[in-house]
Parts: sequence; C-alpha cells; structure tokens
Amino acid sequence: MPHRTAWLRLLLTPGLGRTSLSRLVDCFADPQSIIEAAAEGWPQLPALRRDLAREIPGEGDPRVAKALQRLDQQDVRLISGVDDDYPEPLRQIPDPPVVLFVRGLWPPPAAAIAIVGTRRPSPTGTMIAADFAEQLAEAGLAIVSGLARGIDAAAHRGALQGGGLTLAVLGCGIDRVYPPENTRLHRQIAEHGTLLSEYLPGTPPMPGHFPGRNRIISGLTRGVLVVEAAVDSGSLITADFALDQGREVMAVPGNITQPTSYGPNLLIKQGAQPVTDVSDILNLLGQAPQWQPCRRREVRVVEELGEPASSLLASLDTTPRHIDHLALESGLTPMNLFDILLHLELQGLVRQLPGARFVRC
Repeated sequence: MPHRTAWLRLLLTPGLGRTSLSRLVDCFADPQSIIEAAAEGWPQLPALRRDLAREIPGEGDPRVAKALQRLDQQDVRLISGVDDDYPEPLRQIPDPPVVLFVRGLWPPPAAAIAIVGTRRPSPTGTMIAADFAEQLAEAGLAIVSGLARGIDAAAHRGALQGGGLTLAVLGCGIDRVYPPENTRLHRQIAEHGTLLSEYLPGTPPMPGHFPGRNRIISGLTRGVLVVEAAVDSGSLITADFALDQGREVMAVPGNITQPTSYGPNLLIKQGAQPVTDVSDILNLLGQAPQWQPCRRREVRVVEELGEPASSLLASLDTTPRHIDHLALESGLTPMNLFDILLHLELQGLVRQLPGARFVRC
C-alpha cells in the first residue's frame, strides 16, 4: 500500500502515542506530509513535544526494515484512513484507529454484530454465545469479538460453525496469541475470518490496550450483544463505547443471583434491549433473516440438553402451564426451574407468557 513505510516510521517513533498521532493525522493529509512537517516541529500542534519530531526513525532504520519484513512474512496488511478499504463504520466513530493491521478476509461486511462477555462464563452462557453467533452467521451477519477466553471464544467458534465471517479484534500484535489456549482458534480465524489490531505486530498484550480495543469492536458493528458479564467487566466498557458511537446495545437477561448476570441485567435496567432469541436481534437491526428455522436444528438441540431440561421440555406442550405447577411436578426448586426454562427459551424451545406461564414452541 502507499505510505506503508511512512506509517511504520511514525508508529515506531518513541513517545508518539495514539492520541498524538491522531492529532497529527487531523492536521496533515498523509503520513509522508507529517514526516516532512516534522523538520519545523509541527507548529500547528504546539502542545506536542518538539523533540518528538527528531525521534522519527529514518527509512533505512533497522527497526523499520524489520517491521516491513514481518508484515510481508506474516501476510499482514496495513490499512489506514487514507485507503479506500478502511471500514466506513470506523470513520464515523469519535476516535477511529489511525491504522489497522489485518490478516485474512477484507474488507469486512457492513452488517456485523459484536458478541462479548465474561472470560468465566457459565455453561449456559457459553452455549448461548455460540448458538446465537452460529444463527446470526447463518442469517448473514459477521460476528465481531475480542478473542478472549470465555464468551468471546464461544462467539467466534459459533460463527465459524455457522459458515459465516468472524472478526477478532486484538489488544496485542496480530501475530501474538492471547490467551495461549486460543492458539488453534487464532489460526482458524486467520484462515477463514479476519484478525485485526491497531498495534504493530509483535506488540505484547497490555492491560491498557484492551479498552481501546473495545472501541474498535463496537465501532465495526451495528450493535453489541452482552451475554454474561460482571458489573466491572470490560464488556460493559464495550457497551458504553457502543452508546457513544450510536450503536444498538443488547443484553441477555439472566439469573439475578448470579454475578455474571449483574452486568446484562444492569444494562437492561439502563435501557439496553433485552434479547432472548436471535429474531429479537434481527428485528432490532432490521436484518431480514436468510434462513428458516428447521426441525433438524431443534432435534439436535434437544438431544444435547441432558436432564432435567429434556424431561421438563417433554412435559410442556401448547397448553400454558404455570411455573408453580411445573415446580411441583418436576421437584425442582423455583430458582433452578427458572434457570432451565430461561435456557430453553433462549434456545427457542419454550416461550414465556404473562403470569409466569410457559408453553412449548
């Protein structure tokens, strides 16, 4: 791409961080113009340290040569705001990334949704993230997440299972695998989806990188779905970015006694859209589904339920039944019964009616 070397020189300049570089980009047409203006100390931006201009490495600097070699060897593209294939949704956010390092399929589709959540999900949360991602991918939406353990990884796997595109936005260099247990998933996404980062290849994961990473996750999408998250989770930071960027915020309601449900339930109280079915998301985004529910899918899901969920499902039909009657019949506590019914509702197998009554779909 044009200006690739110039961008690398700026990115390798000690002390020239993301904020300062963004301000320079706002003042100059391209990276070469930034470098040429450095001789004057960038008088347009007097707040910048004047000595920064002297720190820009030359074209023949070994660091620049090594960075170029790394991009070529790893088949990584450098994309900036001056390029036609820079994602249009990112141009619209308050703090767009100056550059993106990309490996895999590009450019991304405009119809995308982020699925995020805790790194320590419940089995139900993992299943919801994977199943929703699979169905949304089948409906034609790209799935964006952060390749963290837990909900992120489940969402990426579900999208791949659904034959759709998934984008992993990293808080480290595109060639770094974090966490290590996602090595195989990292490779699968590179082959069948997209890896991207605003950090130079080789950059290690750092705590300060992830909030910035989250703004890209939400910025690439039309909406963010939070599956399970504590109230101090980074997923709620992603939801905040989504609000600031004018994206939809959605959340899966959960058990009020479970800490990983506190985050989604709080978002719903604050105005996020509650989601219990993929159709809720498609309707909210105005996305016409490209698939039809099929009996084969329901059979597969039922076979995977296990007990006591499968017995409870078998006891339901199209006649509404009150949750108290179901509790007496099943011997389950109301809290356990509610968890199972919520699980079945999220699978599209049962539906809750007014008055705590349930029917089979």
